[in-house]
Amino acid sequence: MKYLIAVDGSQASESAVKYAATLFKNMKGDNHITVMTVQDDSSLKLFKKYTQKGAVDDYLREGADSNLAWAVRFLNKANVAHDMAIKFGHPCAQILKEAKAGGFDMIIMGTKGRSGWADTLIGSVAQRVAGASKVPVLLVKP
Repeated sequence: MKYLIAVDGSQASESAVKYAATLFKNMKGDNHITVMTVQDDSSLKLFKKYTQKGAVDDYLREGADSNLAWAVRFLNKANVAHDMAIKFGHPCAQILKEAKAGGFDMIIMGTKGRSGWADTLIGSVAQRVAGASKVPVLLVKP
């Protein structure tokens, strides 16, 4: 099976990585994990016009590296083979696009556990991915 783990550096993401590593170790066969982070650059496009070339991209890349750092260390320590993906754009759209393009069997991601009312008002990436995904989505609470 191919697992796509979406991380954002939060405690919920850490829980998703831990759960996926356990799941991965308990499954037989040829399994593959990709840890992915998405940097939402939609609100920064204007800044690109007025800052030094590459400054915004460097800033986003640092954020992505920071989001992936814990997951990579954890998976390495647990001896779980994995690769990484960094994408830019709207998180929900990029996660769904990567899941489809990569032929993933499951998306695993953390959910911050807000109330249903708060999610209804402001929405969540996890909720949107779960609602729109063509493959199973496993949501892990911290």
